[in-house]
Amino acid sequence: MSEPLTLMVAPNGARRTKSDHPAIPVTIDETARVVAACAEAGASAAHLHVRDAAGRHLLDADAYIALIDAVSREAPADFICQVTTEAVGRYAPAEQMAVVRAVRPAAVSVAVKELAPGEPDEAQAADFYAWCRRESVAVQHIVYDAGELDRLLDLSRRGIIPGDRLSVLFVLGRYSSGQQSDAHMLRPFLQGLDGAADCPAIDWMLCAFGSGETACAAAAMAFGGHARVGFENSLWGPDGEIVRDNVATIARARRLATDLGRSPTRGAQTLAVLGAG
Repeated sequence: MSEPLTLMVAPNGARRTKSDHPAIPVTIDETARVVAACAEAGASAAHLHVRDAAGRHLLDADAYIALIDAVSREAPADFICQVTTEAVGRYAPAEQMAVVRAVRPAAVSVAVKELAPGEPDEAQAADFYAWCRRESVAVQHIVYDAGELDRLLDLSRRGIIPGDRLSVLFVLGRYSSGQQSDAHMLRPFLQGLDGAADCPAIDWMLCAFGSGETACAAAAMAFGGHARVGFENSLWGPDGEIVRDNVATIARARRLATDLGRSPTRGAQTLAVLGAG
């Protein structure tokens, strides 16, 4: 493989706390330092979550802006920050879209099933996707199974999601206790892409859970995709042992990429993989 690789770090997520692992960053300053260290270790981008004073998941424009500013002071200028709109049962689609409009980030991840759960929601979602395109906000679409991928492709075909490229994150498993992902979970998604010849070009990435994260990331790299790794999804290495920190996870994934001949994306190249254009 010689195609450049976007390796993204997801350092904390919405659920885990320091009781799960003391190296999980929770505050803005902690998260910025961890992200910068991961950038030095080989990450091209970071998937960012912010927390409130009690450590709970938060969608807040001021907190996101403060975190992006902190990362920009610590990380290289061509490093890309992606914010999440994840609801975690706390936020409605209108609130998710409002925070993106307020922040105007370089990149955002959105779950199809959250922003457009049904046909009545499609007009509002279409307005949001069109706004992101006008404002040059790169949109990565999160899908959890092949049925959600089919729905995403249908929204694209009908012009609800505009543009001539799609960025998709395949989630191999679920956020549940004891979840262990396997590289074979990628197969239904790849089969779904086989039927997408009439759709825009697709850049895909995956994330995975448990000690299978490394093998799944390696599979993505080998099949021409991109990888998101970090403590949001897995605290474990391939040997089943707890990993020291996010930097160690990124360093391992970077070594895999190097072995496969895939160099890191930078700047605009990373944004293109994450849905810019």
